[in-house]
Amino acid sequence: MEAAAVSSPGLRRTRRLADRIGDKAFYLVTTLAAIFAVLLVVGIAWQLVAKAWPAIRQYGIGFVWESTWRVATPTLSELYGAREFLIGTIVASFGAVLIAAPVSIAIGLFLSELAPPSIRGPIGSLVDMLAAVPSVVIGLWGILVLGPFAHSTFVPWLNDVLGFIPFFGKPPPTAQSVFLAMLVLAIMATPIISSICRELFISVPSDLEEAAFGLGATRFEMVRGVVLPSVRGGVVAGIVLGLGRALGEAIAVTQVIGGSWPIKLSLFQPGTSLASQIANTYSSNVSPLNRASLIYLGLILLVITFTTNFIAQQIVHRFERQRLR
Repeated sequence: MEAAAVSSPGLRRTRRLADRIGDKAFYLVTTLAAIFAVLLVVGIAWQLVAKAWPAIRQYGIGFVWESTWRVATPTLSELYGAREFLIGTIVASFGAVLIAAPVSIAIGLFLSELAPPSIRGPIGSLVDMLAAVPSVVIGLWGILVLGPFAHSTFVPWLNDVLGFIPFFGKPPPTAQSVFLAMLVLAIMATPIISSICRELFISVPSDLEEAAFGLGATRFEMVRGVVLPSVRGGVVAGIVLGLGRALGEAIAVTQVIGGSWPIKLSLFQPGTSLASQIANTYSSNVSPLNRASLIYLGLILLVITFTTNFIAQQIVHRFERQRLR
């Protein structure tokens, strides 16, 4: 008891004033950062609604399924709708994720489970560096290299094999198409998804993997039964992050998608998207209602992104609850 009484004041003296101030400052800074993030999102949404209000008041929710985008002419009044751009955005973005997700998961598994240490670092760095390439450069590469190659070789092969499906109908003379936009967006989303997947796969405890091997499982059975179930919530979150990258891309999509509407059933036809329409038109001399309609397109894109992320969070939480049971 006497020793405890003697040591107690010493313990209290080790807590300096700077430490107590640091705790308070840390709590204050992190709280302000969180509040700032929330206010920033609210401010962006508020300004979009305010700037788009003339179009919202003019067209209401019907703007979403109206397919006409017509500027004013001497004989016709202006009329705007988002349906064609919305369809193009959804098809190009989700198609890109369907291509990028399996490729990214395969890259993550190779780098975490199969690659020798001597090449694991260089390949991982090169994949990560792909995310640093400017989108305009990827768009130019898509126009000059990927587009002609796909149009002359890959697209005809798909048409021969799957031409009975309307989505893979006969391609037009031009290389610009929704399919090319899907490929470009898949290239841009792959580094993000693969980097997240690689870190998730590495974080799986090695004891679980060794236990699976000890029970006689092959490497494929170990990956399927141990690695993927352990991190599936994080993998979903990474895929959705890649989807968010694809949804908001404007410059690269504008360069390769063709800027044509209405959207055709075939993926090999030119198309358009919400972001590409905004990028193509906003800087030109447009009427106030046209500008408000373009901002309305941006507001729709923001709502789609928020909804997608909310659904992804619910999926992640569900996987986490199932894992903890």
